[in-house]
Amino acid sequence: MAPAGRIFKEVLESSSTVSDYGIATANAENKTSPPTKFTVTSGGKPGISSTTGVHELLECPVCMISMYPPIHQCPNGHTLCSNCKARVHNCCPTCRYELGNIRCLALEKVAESLELPCKYQSLGCHDIFPYYSKLKHEQHCRFRPYNCPYAGSECSVTGDIPILVAHLKDDHKVDTHDGCTFNHRYVKSNPQEVENATWMLTVFNCFGRQFCLHFEAFQLGMAPVYMAFLRFMGDEDEAKKFSYSLEVGGTGRKLMWQGVPRSIRDSHRKVRDSQDGLIIQRNLALFFSGGNREELKLRVTGRIWKEQ
Repeated sequence: MAPAGRIFKEVLESSSTVSDYGIATANAENKTSPPTKFTVTSGGKPGISSTTGVHELLECPVCMISMYPPIHQCPNGHTLCSNCKARVHNCCPTCRYELGNIRCLALEKVAESLELPCKYQSLGCHDIFPYYSKLKHEQHCRFRPYNCPYAGSECSVTGDIPILVAHLKDDHKVDTHDGCTFNHRYVKSNPQEVENATWMLTVFNCFGRQFCLHFEAFQLGMAPVYMAFLRFMGDEDEAKKFSYSLEVGGTGRKLMWQGVPRSIRDSHRKVRDSQDGLIIQRNLALFFSGGNREELKLRVTGRIWKEQ
């Protein structure tokens, strides 16, 4: 939502009906021996050999994040990551010597020998990864927490789906409904004055899963539009198992949309900017509203079904 946007709660009518739609060191003395792999498990407990001390050596003393090549060191051997080297203006934060351009190749080689658990181990990921592969995995780990899907503010809360559902109810006061069909009426007086606005999110419990219905006003190029779309509270591969339709109309006309709900892994803004939903030009929305075009009265109906 644009910074200047506002949140509206004028959902005067809301109904939902249950539907049938239903992460070696190389042996220097014997080069023919395979490299030893050290595995660190959660809590610092050793897998093959305890490398907790080595793991601590790989932690940047400035940002406290694990270091990846190029790992830099000062003439006295103090190390830090490449990002922090620029931040400390080429001065060692430990001994204050000039850093220069010395690479700590030995530590980089040690890191190559490590195998570490995913940081989301406590959330269910029990895989072990080479040190240099761990970070890439964690960026896409299916056990990583989700961001709060609420679109009316930059909410920083993360968690699994049950935690986010409770958070949406308790902290954002969103409406929740059971069922796979819906019939919402969005109302706003003086709609000509609204350029960027988000109406209150609605969450549906359907097929034992949760879906978020979004409705908002924004500028699409030079044209003011309204947009409705659905997001699935889960990963993309699960979202693809469902479809949904949206319908809006009035005065004998009807506009329809059918699509696949987007995962909440995709941000609200990403979905909106991709125009993946039902888009209604303001003039058409006011025409559907009837009357003297001074008040938005838009009824959006829809349903969710599971693909076979």
